[in-house]
Amino acid sequence: MRKGYVQVYTGNSKGKTTAALGLALRAAGAGLKVFFAQFIKKRLCSEHKALARFSDLITIRQFGTGFIRGGAPSQDALSAAQKGLKAVKKAVMSGNYDVVILDEINIAIHSRLINPDEVIEIINNKPLKTEIVLTGRYADENIIERADLVTEMKEIKHYYKKGVKARKGIEH
Repeated sequence: MRKGYVQVYTGNSKGKTTAALGLALRAAGAGLKVFFAQFIKKRLCSEHKALARFSDLITIRQFGTGFIRGGAPSQDALSAAQKGLKAVKKAVMSGNYDVVILDEINIAIHSRLINPDEVIEIINNKPLKTEIVLTGRYADENIIERADLVTEMKEIKHYYKKGVKARKGIEH
């Protein structure tokens, strides 16, 4: 029987969502079913068009109102995040998905949209074979402790600092 692990992709550099997308694609290629929940994000990007080609194996849903820039989160952002958490819990507990990805969940926790204990409860009660992936900067220490694999993306150099804007098909 296959065991599902808990993976965290965090850090201050680019690549966390991209790594999760790569894992989703690899899982679909192996015939596994994936639920990909995007917290915070509300904009459709190139990955949505690509993943639509695998809609029989990958379900992608967004639960966000856009990135939060300091201050208290809006009621709309709180509601969207809670709706997302409910959908993730349902997906995990259904047993219908082999891989459940919570994209930008770490930011949602850091921004106080979601209590980390709620995410840890989902992790602790997941079916044995379900793989869970959590992405985003500022991963909560208790989630890091609970995870089986933690990867930190560390920025060494980024062309954004030279004024290069996000490019279609590369950053969005």
